[in-house]
Amino acid sequence: MLRLAVDIGGTFTDLVLEDGARSWSTKLLTTPAAPEAAVLDGTARILALAGRAPAELGLVVHGTTLATNALIERKGARTALVTTEGFRDSIEIAWEHRFEQYDIHMERPEPLVPRQWRRGVPERVAADGAVLLPLDEAALRAVAADFRAAGIEAVAVCFLHSFTHEAHERRAGAILAEELPGVALSLSCEVAPEIREYERASTTIANAYVQPLMAGYIGRLESGLRDAGVAAPLLLMMSSGGVTTVETARRFPVRLVESGPAGGAILAQAVAAECGIRRGVAFDMGGTTAKLTLLDELELQRSRQFEVARAYRFVQGSGIPVRIPVIELVEIGAGGGSIARMDALGRIQVGPDSAGSVPGPACYGHGGTEPTVTDADAALGRLDPARFAGGSIPLHIDRAEAALGAIAAALASDAAGAAAGVAEIVDETMASAARVHAVENGKDTAERTLIAFGGAAPLHAARLARKLGMRRVVVPVGAGVGSAHGFLRAPIAYEVVRTRHMRLDAFDAALLEGLFAAMRAEAEGVIRLGAPGEALLEQRAAFMRYRGQGHEIAVPLAAGGFDAAALRSGFDAAYAALFGRTIPRLEVEALTWTLSLSTIRPLPAAVADPPPLPAPVPAAWRMLLDPATGLREEAALHERAALAPGMALAGPALIVEDATTTVVPRGATVVVNALGQLVLEIAAA
Repeated sequence: MLRLAVDIGGTFTDLVLEDGARSWSTKLLTTPAAPEAAVLDGTARILALAGRAPAELGLVVHGTTLATNALIERKGARTALVTTEGFRDSIEIAWEHRFEQYDIHMERPEPLVPRQWRRGVPERVAADGAVLLPLDEAALRAVAADFRAAGIEAVAVCFLHSFTHEAHERRAGAILAEELPGVALSLSCEVAPEIREYERASTTIANAYVQPLMAGYIGRLESGLRDAGVAAPLLLMMSSGGVTTVETARRFPVRLVESGPAGGAILAQAVAAECGIRRGVAFDMGGTTAKLTLLDELELQRSRQFEVARAYRFVQGSGIPVRIPVIELVEIGAGGGSIARMDALGRIQVGPDSAGSVPGPACYGHGGTEPTVTDADAALGRLDPARFAGGSIPLHIDRAEAALGAIAAALASDAAGAAAGVAEIVDETMASAARVHAVENGKDTAERTLIAFGGAAPLHAARLARKLGMRRVVVPVGAGVGSAHGFLRAPIAYEVVRTRHMRLDAFDAALLEGLFAAMRAEAEGVIRLGAPGEALLEQRAAFMRYRGQGHEIAVPLAAGGFDAAALRSGFDAAYAALFGRTIPRLEVEALTWTLSLSTIRPLPAAVADPPPLPAPVPAAWRMLLDPATGLREEAALHERAALAPGMALAGPALIVEDATTTVVPRGATVVVNALGQLVLEIAAA
């Protein structure tokens, strides 16, 4: 089957076309005003490159930052909230704490729904699901009339304790659909049916806020593809690492928030399997951000909560929480387009703001004047002006050096010295974030393998690895468009969650069997839309804690029947792995249960090392400045397409391909493995 993957990032739109063992890729600047324009242009371009017709496409898989950007930039729909009377300020009260305790100027993020459009209606459900006060339908219709007069475009409904009794929300949804035809509706019992009122409301509001935007975008994309002669089904990448149908994406667009990074993590998992890597770090550095996630025994870190649009970029609690299944990663405002400047203390600062695709870095020649990481890489000699983005974007080294002039003057250096400082700062920023992320998960970074992909990652991977105590870096084939490659490896998947409080000393196996049967039916109903006849893999988990604790940890559940002793044993093992101990004589309880269903995508087998071949002859030489040593020296320039499995070379060298460049510093060697992946071995610092 001819398959196309499309990844829209903040700076570039990446496309990968695969047909069995062959693949083609292209990279073009994102078109923020109309994101589908770059997708349609890129689709025509890549099909022409492969010499194939649109009608030959059998599948299109798409990931996009559109939902994320709408939340960050506050460019979603005019949204209202309907909640239980007396609780309309819950999303503003939030967790009732200060995320920056000592910052007297701390500002909380503004709620997506202003107070005048947060309306309470009389109704009340108890924590055990008992109805204390019926829904006042007349009051709800009066609220709907106000919304209609105000031109509200989306409504979120989140009643207290609706995860135990959803009838009030269902009825409210039916009434609002009658009163507000054409308005997008999101019910918390569908979007996030689990405990914790603030997170549930926040997730439902975020879903409603981006629903009209995403529905319109998906509709325009489908129409554009159809007009171009593409009849293939369209699937959307989710933050959980699975793909889903257009229908599900329209209903729950909040699940698409981290779709691009999730695709990269799926690629890293496959690369780890092919290379026999047991402990790794996936490193994705694009034009706007860098993302890192941990891999242990071929398993990715996963979570059920994520924060969007943080007011303080790296401070937990300063953003909009969404309760969705995500691949857990740390995201840093450190991409190729991240802007560098001098702060009030005379220090170089990089990011988190980005030049994006418009105007882009100064070296693009599109009007950008502020210095970026890409400008620094160009001034260091790391980028070939004629080969950047496959030659589609000629680089202007003189403009990069001019943009770095202010930093150079402040440092009493030249443009190359300023570029070295920018590169070192951005690498240390990423290294610090990776160290903190590892420690927070009870792990470390030393002696892991770095798997680098994204347009900027291979440029910085060797230096980052050395800072993190790593000796090996793997740069996969097609690394510059790595997330798009990951999309094509992802299973069709869906996760369902339910909150049912249960103490282990009052364990009810029959209740759980019925609960999971209903969850399986819901998940299978979604998956069968995109995979009618495929075998499915089911995974279950319980979120458990000691009684009296405020938060839970995930405990995988074995297939088959339920047993309280097995649940306790699993909880003890998970708790000890995370905290180094268990607490004796405390009761254990489970609050939330999840079921994930997916098509089966086996990981590839490890490949054997190829026989060694003679070292390749450099295609050219280029002067390269190494920020680690401050030395400028000649580096061998190699075309990646000319490197055969088994070839090895030593740094300093640059390995150039259409979508990225791999920097091999002095003291490092690189070997091409049997799959054409670059494996860098780095000497200790």
